Amino acid sequence: MESGRRKGLNGVLSSLSLLCVILDIQLDGVLGATHVEIEQHLEMGRKLLAAGQLAEALSHYHYAVEGDSKNYLTYYKRAAVFLAMGKSKSALPDLTRAIQLKPDFLAARLQRGNILLKQGNTQDAREDFETVLHRSPDQEEARDQLMRANKLEELREEAHAAHHRGDYSTTITVLDRVVELSPWDPESRELRADCYIRLGDPRKAIHDLTPTTQLRNDNRAAFLKLSILHYSLGEHQESLGHVRECLKLDQDDKDCLSHYKQVKKLSKQLDSAEEHIEEARYQEAIVKYESVMRREPNVPYYTNKANERICFCLVKNKMTAKAIDICSEAHQRDPRNINILRDRAEAFILNQDYEKAVEDYQEAREFDMENNEIREGLERAQKLLKLSRKRDYYKILGVNRSANKQEIIKAYRKLAQQWHPDNFREEAKKKEAEKRFIDIASAKEVLTDPEKRQKFDSGEDPLDPESQQGGGGGQGGQGRPFHFNPFESGGNYHFKFNH
Repeated sequence: MESGRRKGLNGVLSSLSLLCVILDIQLDGVLGATHVEIEQHLEMGRKLLAAGQLAEALSHYHYAVEGDSKNYLTYYKRAAVFLAMGKSKSALPDLTRAIQLKPDFLAARLQRGNILLKQGNTQDAREDFETVLHRSPDQEEARDQLMRANKLEELREEAHAAHHRGDYSTTITVLDRVVELSPWDPESRELRADCYIRLGDPRKAIHDLTPTTQLRNDNRAAFLKLSILHYSLGEHQESLGHVRECLKLDQDDKDCLSHYKQVKKLSKQLDSAEEHIEEARYQEAIVKYESVMRREPNVPYYTNKANERICFCLVKNKMTAKAIDICSEAHQRDPRNINILRDRAEAFILNQDYEKAVEDYQEAREFDMENNEIREGLERAQKLLKLSRKRDYYKILGVNRSANKQEIIKAYRKLAQQWHPDNFREEAKKKEAEKRFIDIASAKEVLTDPEKRQKFDSGEDPLDPESQQGGGGGQGGQGRPFHFNPFESGGNYHFKFNH
């Protein structure tokens, strides 16, 4: 019985041995074919790399590595492609694998040391450079890089000491040199960004923090800080983008989620307000911007922006007095904002205060000499000022520039009855009444005709031929294109006001 079992076991072992031999023979054939294919992939990778077609070259090196995972040169060549593509993180494991397969491969060790130094990992970089120098004492690049690694450690200590004592300007100066030596070190950039924030320069802080989101894995803190910085600058769309990146990494991150809700709500209000303005729904836009100010009273940008746009909307709604007040408040907060100066100038025009309108447009033009809208506004305000020194049809009728046709006709009737020459017996008073009556009739003619009124609002007197030609007109009633003067013939005057 026992003997039979032994014979059966020996038979199985013999069969397994035969199977292994057959598999070895087959694998030898496969490996031989694979070797040829590997060489083809390596050759194609080399050509594509030389031609600058990096993505295509990388795919061939991937095949080569998969085909022969024991070839240190294949890993080294793929690392070279990763580096050419700017992917140092991906190159590092390949260089490490090449060194594991061939510990005396100094080129790979030197290249890895260079990457580690740029990443700010001075300890591991120094080990690589020292190993190279131990095997090849005359290697100048390794010696120079070792000196840089030592210098980098000294500079970082100096920067941290300056930061600890609150000397942020000195910290930045030292970190400038640190970043030159280790541009891929997120810690140095984050420290410099902190200094810029403390010194009130968020733009430079953003510039430093942005690459750290790629240099450090799962850098939610950087995404959140970038979102907050953009938010403080009034760039709510950019702020939303960064906080969303944070939530992609962890949708339950409490800080990012809280900030996201805050930015999202404000962004929605701002977008809605601008939509109302585009649709000429100015009062609704004002309500939205007032809500923005209540939501973010401590962020200057949003308060200033809201005041600026409310100023604009009030002018569009011809709420002159309130517009001047809000625009003036906005101007105090943001004195170089040409939009506020433009809108206040328009409010002054509505208030028939042309001198102040000219002053605002001139001030705005000093800030932006190339702005055509400001230039045209200034020219129009200057024309209106010039006209107002001759005759102002709005003042003649005693109406605002925003008055509608019904209000203009009502004012005309009242004044025409008041200054009708039949109401006066003395010759001097009758002549004055005639002159006033003609002015009143002229004002009514211009302001009830949309085309003539538009010309007058643009700084031209449609009843003054000289003004139409671009020249200066006379004073008072000169230059009126009436075909006749109804008062020249004397006698009684009978007018009916049926307008």
